[in-house]
This record gives sequence, C-alpha cells and structure tokens, in this order.
Amino acid sequence: MLFNHLPLTPIELVAENIDGRRVYPVPSGGKYPSITTVLSCNPEKKAGIMKWRKRIGEEKANQISTRAASRGTTYHSIVEDYLNNTYDETKFKDKHLPLMMFKNSKKTLDRINNIYAQEAALYSDNLEIAGRVDCIAEFDGELSIIDFKTSAEEKKLEWIQDYLIQETAYACMLYERYKIKVNKIVTIIACESGDTQVFVETPKKIYLQKLIGYIDEYKKTYE
Repeated sequence: MLFNHLPLTPIELVAENIDGRRVYPVPSGGKYPSITTVLSCNPEKKAGIMKWRKRIGEEKANQISTRAASRGTTYHSIVEDYLNNTYDETKFKDKHLPLMMFKNSKKTLDRINNIYAQEAALYSDNLEIAGRVDCIAEFDGELSIIDFKTSAEEKKLEWIQDYLIQETAYACMLYERYKIKVNKIVTIIACESGDTQVFVETPKKIYLQKLIGYIDEYKKTYE
C-alpha cells in the first residue's frame, strides 16, 4: 500500500553527547536531556540492569545488548522506508532477522496512515526534555504517537511502562510545539518469535506524573 503524508514543519535539533548523556541544544538557549537519557537515570532501572549483567556475566550481557541494538536499528530503518513509500527489500537482504520481523509486522503497520512525521525532533520548555519520536500518524484512523520496538520475546503491559511514559512525553512535546493533541499512544513490538504485539493506551495522568519524577531524579543527579 502507499501511505499518505501530511508533513509537519520540522524542528531542527542536533544532539550532543555529554559524559555519555544525550542532550539537545534548543532555540530557547538551554540544553535539554533526551527522554531516553532521563528514563535511563531511574535508580530502580539501573539496579535491575546491573543485577542482570552480574547474573549472566559482562561478556554475554554485552553480546545481547549489541545484538538487540543492531536488530532494533535495522528494523526501524526498514519500517521508516516502508512508511515513506521507499521500501526496497534488496537493501536489507542480508539482515535476515529484522527483515523477517518486519514482514511479520506488515499487517499491523498497514493500520497506520496519514503520517505527520517520522524520526521527528520535539522538545518541551515546560518539562525541559527533548527527543525524536518514531512516528506521528493515524493508527486505526485516530492520530497517535507510535513507537516501534523489537524484542526477543513477548512482553506484558507492566513490563513496558517506560515505553508508555516516553510516548506520553512525546504527546506533551507535540502539543506544546504544534498545539496538536493526541489521545492515543501506540507501542508496536516486533518479536523474534514472529508475533507482533500492539499496546494501545492513552497518555494518562499517571504516566505524566512518573515522567516528572524521572525528570526530578535526573536533575538531582546531574544539575
């Protein structure tokens, strides 16, 4: 299918790296941390990752993390091309796993249309955060923040709370910058099993409250 595009005027932001943290200089003059950087500063999340790395060993943990990052990056590239109507399978012919995961998720991706932006920069002066949203488009006919993920196995809703917080952050940034309101946040997870999970939520107040807590924790640590 061919996807219709309704492009927003893009925001130009260039990320910088400061001591391993991604920050974005913004027009107001500040440097705002990326939402992914803010989420990674959560003490419980840090402790969980350290416990996991200790349990399986640093070498194996690094291998798994590198593999997951490569899989996710390639899958995102394929999806971006597909939604941009520029998909060429030969470009990814050697990327067997991400290509298989994409093909298994095409039916879900075809529920997207009227695309406003992909990999678009957003920021909020109110929250003092920034980032790049995967996709702003209609999903099943309703304007949504859409996030694409990959996973070795299926996930439960309680395991993806940070995804929902991140998507809520993008919804806040979108409204602040463009005065466009979305009532739906969509997480699409392509799994190595061949399944594609779809979690459809709303940007609830509890996600915003948790986001503000993460931001406060980040500021205590780095400011």
